[in-house]
Amino acid sequence: MRDVAVALMQRAYGQAPQRLYFMGSSEGGREALTMAQRYPQDFDGIFSRVPVINWTGLQHAGTRNGIATFGEGWLRPAQVQLVHNAVLASCDAADGVADRIVSNPVACLQRFDPASLRCAAGTSGDNCLNDAQVQAVRTLRSPWRSPVPLANGVTEYPGWGIGGEGTPAFASMGGWNAWWTGTAAPTVPPQPSNGIAWFYGSGALQYFYARNPSLDVRNYRAEDFAARIATVSQLMDSTNPDLTAFNARGGKLLMLEHMADYAQSPFAGIRYYESVVAGMGRDNVDRFMRLYTAPGVDHVGSGAPANVDMLGALADWVERGRAPGGLQLVEQEVQPPFKTIRARPLCEWPLWPSYVSGDASQAASFQCAK
Repeated sequence: MRDVAVALMQRAYGQAPQRLYFMGSSEGGREALTMAQRYPQDFDGIFSRVPVINWTGLQHAGTRNGIATFGEGWLRPAQVQLVHNAVLASCDAADGVADRIVSNPVACLQRFDPASLRCAAGTSGDNCLNDAQVQAVRTLRSPWRSPVPLANGVTEYPGWGIGGEGTPAFASMGGWNAWWTGTAAPTVPPQPSNGIAWFYGSGALQYFYARNPSLDVRNYRAEDFAARIATVSQLMDSTNPDLTAFNARGGKLLMLEHMADYAQSPFAGIRYYESVVAGMGRDNVDRFMRLYTAPGVDHVGSGAPANVDMLGALADWVERGRAPGGLQLVEQEVQPPFKTIRARPLCEWPLWPSYVSGDASQAASFQCAK
């Protein structure tokens, strides 16, 4: 498509474009990283947002997470809201202001234990979690370790983050009710009221890896399909940390992870960035690549301030040599004139926005902190 687009531009304008940019989100974010890794000469600037980067690991981990909610492990919508409220009570104000955003999810993962919501002996209901439900939450937040080799030396898929569990579901927007638990207990085969990740994961295991439409994925063993997994992983997983060629041609790469994303784990992209730094060195990476994180934001951009002009920042870096700085995330009204409701600084990983003083709806009231 890139080559066809260039040919059409040449035909329409009589000349090829001076600069080419690739911007993609989700599956498009994975494609963005694919461009940098496999076609380093094709684009001058690339923006990868919430990339579905370790595709093979994601499908296996997503299926595992769904299986954890069978039987007594499924959390009802009221219990999802229970967890959401408990997380906020534990972590919301830790950044200095109570604004219903978990600004430092890494610290919150250490602070909040789902066992704190465990039902007392002989009790049950929407105001507590049973043992299977506590274990399901822990499963979601634990890595899936692959029993077979994946492309580029990857051995696992990281666990999911924290915050935004109760973000309202609409299509692919939302928290657990959209992506993990759904609004009804999981079934085989899936039904529309199940979580999206259960659809994606179980379907991928059936059709892409096992290639058996009648397979009950609860009986799936990755070891039985090691060769096929290796083939699909090599094709689909954009996890090659060697961006030497992209850097050498002068390309610039921006990544953005939403920290309350339950469609894919934001830590997958974070780990990828860290693998690039480990292989190429911090000084080299800083010349051409940045990773940013948006706390409280779901997969598609709701739940917290999420809007940012990354194309402008990317063009400035590519065309004028100005590295990104002072970027802000804004949350806007959905009707014209799209008034800004609140804003936060967009922090480079591993920094997070900490409240200092002033109007909590203004980005200037926060600073990026460790």
